[in-house]
Amino acid sequence: MKSAVFAGGCFWCMESAFMGLPGVEKVVSGYTGGAGTDPTYEDYASKGHVEAVEVTYDPSRIGYAGLLDLFWRQIDPTDAGGQFADRGRQYRTAIFCRGEGQRREAEASRRAIAASGRFQGPIVTEILPASPFYPAEEAHRGYSRKNPASYLRYRAGSGRDRFLGEHWSDGRSPAPAAPSRDPSPAAPGGAFGKPIPLRCEAARRRGTEPPFDNEYWNNTREGIYVDAASGEPLFSSRDKFDSGTGWPSFTKPIEAGAVVEREDRSIGAARTEVRSGKAGSHLGHVFRDGPPPTGARYCVNSASLRFIAKEDLEREGYGRYLGLFRD
Repeated sequence: MKSAVFAGGCFWCMESAFMGLPGVEKVVSGYTGGAGTDPTYEDYASKGHVEAVEVTYDPSRIGYAGLLDLFWRQIDPTDAGGQFADRGRQYRTAIFCRGEGQRREAEASRRAIAASGRFQGPIVTEILPASPFYPAEEAHRGYSRKNPASYLRYRAGSGRDRFLGEHWSDGRSPAPAAPSRDPSPAAPGGAFGKPIPLRCEAARRRGTEPPFDNEYWNNTREGIYVDAASGEPLFSSRDKFDSGTGWPSFTKPIEAGAVVEREDRSIGAARTEVRSGKAGSHLGHVFRDGPPPTGARYCVNSASLRFIAKEDLEREGYGRYLGLFRD
């Protein structure tokens, strides 16, 4: 495993963005970049730190360039005074490089963003040597998963999504960065393969990913599937079946209220759209041609989901679902 550190304003939002990205094993909110030791939420700014996230990733699945690609999509790189509703130097954007290789890639990536013409004004995101990273208090770690309703209210009011929608609605990747030195020819993002915006396209703009070419269509491991945006539990592997369609298919949600159904006439014919119950993320559609006992087929985009294996449920905060897998 390797690690990378990014500052992009509110660490709740940055943590949520990287969580569930294929190849990312862990994301931790914290503080870095200052001089004072052992910062807390009350004093990190006075000690010169910024809110940041530490991303632990598998370089055989995603390269550093893929992480940089996603990073630029989360921020306003022209704002030196904070990010969106959060003002102050403690909310500025920065890439903290662990080693010369990361520094070279980060600088090439920043040059490419500046040359792309996507943003008006100079790119002010800093590229700095990594300094000690201090994990945030437990209440701030995994916040979007633990407190989805309050997180989504904050995010909607912050102006972040409005800005990102204005600058990335075309779905294009940032201008190509220098090739990653991590061997990851099939990794999502950047120059290495499927564009990261697919997750946003599927979850927020009701897109559909290609069949038989998505992450979970043939996943047979035991565990649960949660909303990639909010972390709310949606489906269990015990209810997953091979529908032959090339998309993850389930006979029922993990519990009542986990998903909601809406009429969808976007293609001229009536269909039933499925969204996550709390966050409202588009998941897919439900059809009535499934197997017993429900007769339902919840056909879902992998890009809208994050899979949590049975052995990781307790560590990820979903221990209450372990009972589903006790025969």
